[in-house]
Amino acid sequence: MASTLRQGLVAPAAASRILTPSVAAPVTVAPILRGKAAVPARRVVSGAPAQRVPAPPRVATPETPATSGDVNISVNNDDSNYTVISVQAANKPGLLSSITALFRDLGVDVGKAVVEGDDGRINDKFYIRSMAGAKLSDEEAADTMRALDVLLRSKQSSTDVSRPKFERFEAAAQGQMSKARLHTLMDTYIKNDVLSIQEDIVNHVEYTMARSRVRFDNFEAYQATSFSLRDRLIERWNDTQTWFKEKDPKRVYYLSMEFLMGRSLLNTLYNLDIKDAYTEALSELGYDLETLAELERDAALGNGGLGRLAACFLDSMATLNLPAWGYGIRYQYGMFRQTIQNGFQHEQPDYWLTFGNPWEIERHIVQYPIKFYGHVSVVQDDGKQIFRWNAGETVTAVAYDNPIPGFGTRNCINLRLWAAKPAKEFDLEAFNTGDYVAAILSKQRAETLSSVLYPDDRTYEGKELRLKQQHFFVSATVQDCVRRYVEAHPGNWDDFPTKTAFQLNDTHPTIAVAELMRVLMDDHKLGWTKSWEICTKVFAFTNHTVLPEALERWPVSLIEKLLPRHMQIIYDVNWRFLQTVRNKYGDDWERISRMSIIEEGANGEKFVRMAYLAVVASHSVNGVAAIHSDIIKDTIFKDFHDLWPHKFQNKTNGVTQRRWLAFCNPPLRQLITKTLGSEDWILHLDNLRQLRQHADDPAFQAEWRAVKHAAKEKAAALIQRLTGVKINTDALLDIQVKRIHEYKRQLLNVMGIIYRYDQIKKMSPQQRKNVVPRVCVIGGKAAPGYEMAKRIIKLVCAVGDKINNDPDVGDLLKLVFVPDYNVSSAEVLIPATELSQHISTAGTEASGTSNMKFTMNGSLIIGTLDGANVEIAEEIGDENIFIFGAKAHEVARLRAERRNLRTDERFNHVVGLIRSGYFGWEDYFGPVVDAITSGGDYYLVANDFPAYIDMQNKVDATYRDQARWTRMSIMATAGTGKFSTDRTIAEYAKDIWHAEPCPVPQPGAKAK
Repeated sequence: MASTLRQGLVAPAAASRILTPSVAAPVTVAPILRGKAAVPARRVVSGAPAQRVPAPPRVATPETPATSGDVNISVNNDDSNYTVISVQAANKPGLLSSITALFRDLGVDVGKAVVEGDDGRINDKFYIRSMAGAKLSDEEAADTMRALDVLLRSKQSSTDVSRPKFERFEAAAQGQMSKARLHTLMDTYIKNDVLSIQEDIVNHVEYTMARSRVRFDNFEAYQATSFSLRDRLIERWNDTQTWFKEKDPKRVYYLSMEFLMGRSLLNTLYNLDIKDAYTEALSELGYDLETLAELERDAALGNGGLGRLAACFLDSMATLNLPAWGYGIRYQYGMFRQTIQNGFQHEQPDYWLTFGNPWEIERHIVQYPIKFYGHVSVVQDDGKQIFRWNAGETVTAVAYDNPIPGFGTRNCINLRLWAAKPAKEFDLEAFNTGDYVAAILSKQRAETLSSVLYPDDRTYEGKELRLKQQHFFVSATVQDCVRRYVEAHPGNWDDFPTKTAFQLNDTHPTIAVAELMRVLMDDHKLGWTKSWEICTKVFAFTNHTVLPEALERWPVSLIEKLLPRHMQIIYDVNWRFLQTVRNKYGDDWERISRMSIIEEGANGEKFVRMAYLAVVASHSVNGVAAIHSDIIKDTIFKDFHDLWPHKFQNKTNGVTQRRWLAFCNPPLRQLITKTLGSEDWILHLDNLRQLRQHADDPAFQAEWRAVKHAAKEKAAALIQRLTGVKINTDALLDIQVKRIHEYKRQLLNVMGIIYRYDQIKKMSPQQRKNVVPRVCVIGGKAAPGYEMAKRIIKLVCAVGDKINNDPDVGDLLKLVFVPDYNVSSAEVLIPATELSQHISTAGTEASGTSNMKFTMNGSLIIGTLDGANVEIAEEIGDENIFIFGAKAHEVARLRAERRNLRTDERFNHVVGLIRSGYFGWEDYFGPVVDAITSGGDYYLVANDFPAYIDMQNKVDATYRDQARWTRMSIMATAGTGKFSTDRTIAEYAKDIWHAEPCPVPQPGAKAK
């Protein structure tokens, strides 16, 4: 049993609470789960005291060895205090633990043991006595020998899986009996049979959570289940990190302010391939796995695609066996929880850590000082000029580790999140003098750093806090990574670039460039030239925007105040960089001004262009879709591309097909697996192309539609629970779920819905019979300070209220706004979607990843040629996607000509309905319609509206032909092989990081 494995060699025999203390349990009795709630339904165990079985025939006198085959057992009672049993037999994983567990079951105390032998055979000696302290009688000794003989000859349980044997473990164990004993005790993985899982869960209920083993509710069952799974993750995590230390590969560190991880329970069960065993184990204990999974809070450490991409990347890094870690912030509140009250968005704190996070491991011993404010002084050290940062404030970064398992591998990598703590827990001097507020102020100020994801930066204080967050997390990360390298390579800085790669996920972590320079120069006394050479070899930068206004700029005055040493370094970097520009282009002051990292504003205020700093310091700069990478080379980074064309490349985003197809859509997984003949596609998504040969098969189409309809039923239940609106599952399910932003054009969507509603209202009852019923779903969060986005949410809700309560329309059209859209709701909505909208103005969306998730699950796209839509169309075929609207190269001209545009009458009519108050709130919606009429219509809603309406009509016509629609759906899924993050990460590893896979040896293998 797992619990006996953990008790060790010298633990006293554990007295079962349902056995008479004076009676030893027989060897043959199965492990008993205590209490009514814990007894499996199919394993009925009597609660009456167990009786000792009759003694077996004597097999030898106590002094005579029992020898047969490869098993040799002897008993010696010459010792004054102990009966000595010697055992020679073939070794097998977990044998020592099984022997000691057997002794405990027999009511025998192991006083000491001498463990010898090798991997092939054991040669152990056990000094034992009864629980009363006496040596064993002849009869007891014979019983013990007989039981040992049965155990040693038994076939190894199929659930015993031996762990790899690492060189560092074996070296540490040489000559140290205690080390050898520890290694032997932990030489097998925790078992994954139903009974072992049940025991682990109940043990955590009692010993980890200190709850009653006979009565625990669903949430406590969820926590105990999670803890039992975490135990299994920790085994793999420890083996993976030990293996990485032995092999010393190049390590990849992925720095991101966001990791939108979602829930972990089901994802972990699927990745470890033990979901069925856990489902059965919990069912026998009286709990439903799906019910428990719903109790987990989403880890909302991100705000959309950026954070979800980072989470997918970690999954693929682990699955591809890359020696990689993610680094970010352990936000106490994460992304806000969105509620909709009377159609208005309200933000509430997301208390996702209220009841703790069973998946994380707090590392109190891994902490680093993080400095802020103060001033810089210059000192002499061995004749060298050294800069010393005298900080005005110091906080402590404490590590929280989150194991990330791969699929189909033993590798388990790590997401290390930093939490801010005060440098000293309590100012006792201030407290003793009566200033209680001052005593706790530093603690509160420190912990604020990791409290909220993206504080509102409309104020100076908000900007300061956001910059402090960025420096806090990158400083801790850089210190951690440098420490790890120095421990493995003391005094050798030449190999740092061949052993370390930092990937900057957008501009947020860019201050890491200056921080690494500071650490190398000020802490490790390297010169500028060597430090900069290292920096330019280890950093790579991923850009996620095409909008110039989205590129981060920090006031120089703010950085000088908050990070004075870093501002010095940035000035030096910029000066040296501009010399490079002058050497190339001469005194082209206009170009020099455009390319300078330091921007001088019209009013004399200076800013640091963080994206420019990232480009200058990185050896690679990549976009995230083919069209996006071309745009940034021609626009925001054109001058840099002219200077360093070799730096720029494309890495089209992807999503993990595990979470976003195989795990979130089990019925489709089963259908695909049955059709393709194996589950290889879960690791090799290109295999989905084989579905194309079944796209015209009527029987396969019928199965495909049945899977989609089942998913729609599940989504309908979620929508009704969240909004109170009951939807028709036979209607076309049309969904747009993403962050609310003008460039994503939810406004275009709702205007199209208004037009559709108006057309239905004008129809006769006979005409309405020909209408394709449609359910429109919109969801997403608006940034707290983004007023226009909040007005758009209110418009969606107002239009929905009008439509959903109109008896003339009935089930022909529904519009619902799904509140608090997150990963968990996406896992329900995406498999059910038939039409997904990705309709951003061409040239504004860097890539998008939700379009990939929807397409994988057989949803058809209506969208513009923007972001990854371009490559999706190429992969699945233009005939299987609904593309409309202006092209990216046309946008600049159309914006210039927008004021002279003669707008479509259908557009004008919809604008008139909104302005007239038909949906109420005409004054509140005034700025919304002004923005697309007199306000310039920057995102070209009016330009694209006619083409959008015409394409929606084509959607209706196609949906009427269910065979054609289903074929397109199958072809869409079949063409998504390119959009796996496995492909994306493999390209990063090969082209940018130059990192190789480092797979942990298979169970039982000798690490080489």
